[in-house]
Amino acid sequence: MDEQLRIILIIIISVSIFGLLVFVFVRNYIKNKIDLLVKNEKKNKSE
Repeated sequence: MDEQLRIILIIIISVSIFGLLVFVFVRNYIKNKIDLLVKNEKKNKSE
C-alpha cells in the first residue's frame, strides 16, 4: 500500500508541475499577442 501511495503522489505532483508550466507558457503567449494587437490598433488610430 505504501508503494502505491508513493506512485500516486509522484504522478499527481508531476501532472501539477506540467500543468503549471503549460499555464505559464500559454499565459505569456496570449499576453504577447494582446500587447501586439493593442500596439497595432494604436498605430492605426494615430495614422
